[in-house]
Amino acid sequence: MKLNRILLASALALSVAWVAPGLAVAADTIAIITPSHDNPFFKAEADGAAAKAKELGYETMVLVHDDDANKQSELFDSAIAAGVKAIVLDNAGADASVSAVQKAKDAGIPSFLIDREITATGVAVSQIVSNNYQGAQLGAEKFVELMGEGGQYAELLGKESDTNAGIRSQGYHDVIDQYPDLKMVAQQTANWSQTEAYAVMESMLQANPEIKGVISGNDTMAMGAWAALEAAGRKDVIVVGFDGSNDVRDSILAGGIKATVLQPAYSQAQLAVTQADKYLKGGSTGLDEKQLMDCVLIDDSNASKLETFALSN
Repeated sequence: MKLNRILLASALALSVAWVAPGLAVAADTIAIITPSHDNPFFKAEADGAAAKAKELGYETMVLVHDDDANKQSELFDSAIAAGVKAIVLDNAGADASVSAVQKAKDAGIPSFLIDREITATGVAVSQIVSNNYQGAQLGAEKFVELMGEGGQYAELLGKESDTNAGIRSQGYHDVIDQYPDLKMVAQQTANWSQTEAYAVMESMLQANPEIKGVISGNDTMAMGAWAALEAAGRKDVIVVGFDGSNDVRDSILAGGIKATVLQPAYSQAQLAVTQADKYLKGGSTGLDEKQLMDCVLIDDSNASKLETFALSN
């Protein structure tokens, strides 16, 4: 009899282990899916969302898609199978992500997008993004001032599949192109990558030794460009980034990179979780699907107040 009980207990244990993937999360869990945390911006998003979720009484499933739409789709499958209540997403492509968000919606799981939009409306509940155009204009105005309204410059573009890359570049050029003495002599993507930006900047500098400035689509590429410029003994080149990272803050305070544009990653992610909570409890956020958050210029006058993509008073 005792042996039978032991065998029955073992069989039950095996059964629970077999179905565990579908029971892997607590009843009230929010999935947080972002690009790689190697980029401090995306880590700040995940940290901000997780902190707010915990504050509101939720468990979290924190996942990384590495800007791979196929991997993102698989992560959505996992989150849906696990029965999460909501998904907070910084997506892996404006077009490629629509089907994943729709898949979650069809399963009764609402998605709340941050940082990057998708090319469809009515699929996600919220799309909360930084006002990239407004922020890019702020950065461009500072760049023009630092350049003295003239000289050769280069532009580092973000990932082509990310709508933010195009919006920021457009915002830059709508300001800079008004100054005929500013000449863009090189423009190339570095895919938001510091390593790629280093290599691209080396090539740009070799081909255009008279470059006076570099305007970058994000801070990670700005840091790569600055490292290449330092290595070449060209610390005279003006570099302006976009994001508001601690790394660029430190560079600004040390007299390196001259400016960046803060987009509030941490608070944006927290806002998404707050809206998810409101939606889950009441069926509506009470807000429009598309929401813009204004950006703030960061230079040597306020860089000391910047910490983890937030500006203190």
